[in-house]
Amino acid sequence: MKAMMVVGTTSHAGKSLITTAICRILSRRGWRVAPFKGQNMALNAYVTNTGGEIGHAQAVQAWAAGILPTVEMNPILLKPQGDMTSQVIIKGKAAGRVGASEYYEQFFEPGWQAIEDSLNRLAEDYDMLVCEGAGSPAEINLKHRDLTNMRVAKRLDAPTMLVVDIDRGGAFAHVVGTLELLDADERALIRGVVINKFRGQRSILQPGIDWLQERTGIPVVGVIPWLDQAFPAEDSLSLMDTRSPNPTSEINIAVLRLPRISNFTDFDPLEAEPSVSIKYISPKPPLGHPDALIIPGSKTTIPDLIVLHKTGMVEEIQNYVAAGGTVLGICGGYQMLGKILADPEGIEGQEGRYKGIGLLPLKTVIAGQKIARQRTVTSNYPQEGLPITGYEIHQGRSRLMEEAMGVDALFDDANLGVVDESRSVWGTYLHGIFDNGPWRRAWLNRLRQQRGLKSLPTGVANYREQREAMLDSLADAVEPHLTLTPFLPNK
Repeated sequence: MKAMMVVGTTSHAGKSLITTAICRILSRRGWRVAPFKGQNMALNAYVTNTGGEIGHAQAVQAWAAGILPTVEMNPILLKPQGDMTSQVIIKGKAAGRVGASEYYEQFFEPGWQAIEDSLNRLAEDYDMLVCEGAGSPAEINLKHRDLTNMRVAKRLDAPTMLVVDIDRGGAFAHVVGTLELLDADERALIRGVVINKFRGQRSILQPGIDWLQERTGIPVVGVIPWLDQAFPAEDSLSLMDTRSPNPTSEINIAVLRLPRISNFTDFDPLEAEPSVSIKYISPKPPLGHPDALIIPGSKTTIPDLIVLHKTGMVEEIQNYVAAGGTVLGICGGYQMLGKILADPEGIEGQEGRYKGIGLLPLKTVIAGQKIARQRTVTSNYPQEGLPITGYEIHQGRSRLMEEAMGVDALFDDANLGVVDESRSVWGTYLHGIFDNGPWRRAWLNRLRQQRGLKSLPTGVANYREQREAMLDSLADAVEPHLTLTPFLPNK
């Protein structure tokens, strides 16, 4: 099987970005290429067309390769729940909820089997795999149970690229230290080092590169400049980064940074709107006066709702809407907007019945069977008749209460969301709703009208076309600074 591996000296070094760029570069060169990450820990998930969950980063990498995402590209997905446990997704389906020690006792062997099965399946359809590691390959306390770094590289005999983030400092120490901690057969697979996120003059860096190559005997195959372009993030660490304000923004949207926030990639299309500024805010007062507030998805809705009650944010949201503010809840956020959330089986950790924010006449019960599927529907609001695509990932079952009045179905499938009669409170189960360009613009135009701003044209392409341009731009930015020859066999 032809494959190459991308590992990093640390988390957040840029492995996902480099892997994505390589997938697009090789695809443009005519390779039938596919991404692969044996095990991913992330709360940003995507649902494939077969209803399987994978990390959203692997879906983006598949799109970069010009192919549809499949569960084999990320056979193990761990979704942290915030109580020292994670939900385990094996080949797209939920397989249990365990702590770290129990996970490796129960799932190490089945997990490795899923990885091998997936690699064999991908080998039938593609002539090159670009594999991504996780964290660092040199965590000596974890190497014996590694499922996604050098164990995969050795299984494939894959030439491996080591990526280091120079922006955070200590890059040379990170590279040398990582190499020192690898076993001899692992180190032998490292064919090149990539210095990522470089700001400055290459001539000033060159003496360090020369020293590193002489010290390790491994070439530096790339110095990737700092890239200012937006790129989908893999985990919530990126939300802590300082973001430059949008100088052209006319509409300000706040997103609650819930403790267990998930699928915040839903908001990438909004970030790509030149007239919109997105700000992630702490789940505690004051809320301020944004043009809209979005309550995003959550891996564990009820614990996050309890946080909003304890901090006083529930009352803050209620007062914000009473003063004319607009709120949109997606998935877990939609459930929170209701009146009652119940978890009779303790699936989210603590059984019981809980009071919601109370802005929609909705009751949600957390159920054992997860719903994960792609959807195609037609909109009723804010503009009738728009074709809408997206996907569901949720364990709650929501229904309107008997006394429900003054709400309308957002789509032709009423189970997917509602809006109140004032068009101030919106809720939906549909992830990817903002990917739909005409719907996104129609929703933004309601906010613009409230500000007395001119409406934006709604005849725009869906975000996937913008994403294609972004992926090409990423490949264009990386390719001149990266040598792939040491990692590629003869085609």
